[in-house]
Amino acid sequence: MTPAPDDSSPTNMLSTADVLAPETRAKVSELRQTEAPAYRLAALDPDFMLGDSTRGIRFQLEYVKAQEGLKAAHIRSTIVVFGSARVHEDAPGNRGRWYKEARTFGYIASRRGGAMNEIGDGRFNVIATGGGPGIMEAANRGASEAGAPTIGFNITLPHEQYPNPYTTPSLTYRFHYFAMRKMHLAMHAAALVVFPGGFGTFDELFEIITLRQTGKMSFCPIVLMDKTYWTKVINFEALVEEGFIRREDLTLFDFAETAEDCWEILERKGLTAPAE
Repeated sequence: MTPAPDDSSPTNMLSTADVLAPETRAKVSELRQTEAPAYRLAALDPDFMLGDSTRGIRFQLEYVKAQEGLKAAHIRSTIVVFGSARVHEDAPGNRGRWYKEARTFGYIASRRGGAMNEIGDGRFNVIATGGGPGIMEAANRGASEAGAPTIGFNITLPHEQYPNPYTTPSLTYRFHYFAMRKMHLAMHAAALVVFPGGFGTFDELFEIITLRQTGKMSFCPIVLMDKTYWTKVINFEALVEEGFIRREDLTLFDFAETAEDCWEILERKGLTAPAE
């Protein structure tokens, strides 16, 4: 008696494609090919675009996207406002005062600085912040209350930072790379106003001071709000005494106590405010 064929033997194990008609086999093969990651358009392939080899491309894209948006909004220059995200409007003492002064500064700078211009040479001295809460929110809020556009350069963080509600939606950006975010904050800045803050505020402040000290930025007046705070947390005189900076480096920045004082210093230092 002849044994029945063993369907499990290698010679009898046929793939689905082997038992299909030729035209069907072609379609199955085509489906497998088009569903493979290799077949994805490079720009639409998340595995490829988020890989290590395309880091430079992602860095470039973060530059181009924000730059194109600012150009479309006719923004020629900004006033950058830094400060702590941990300051609140209803906070007691100095913290509440800092919020109020940042909000006032955002308002008067927007009204007087050229951010309201819609025609002509474009918008100047538009308030730009890191887009988050605290001092950033206050400055954006003042600009928004003035009726001016205002920019938020947000950053993706482990504990997600969400934009404050006062940045102009079309000018609210999000970055992955701190370096590119800092580049956008610096490259458009006609002035820098720094309220009390912590590590992040120090980082941004010393970035701009170093660019000014080394001549990488030819013009950018810097104002530190609340001299008592800044001279308490940073001993600038000790840096001079130790020979780590020159005494004339201390002229790279000024101190102010109120929003009006700050605006007066910026104008005295040469900030131009183009009329509408």
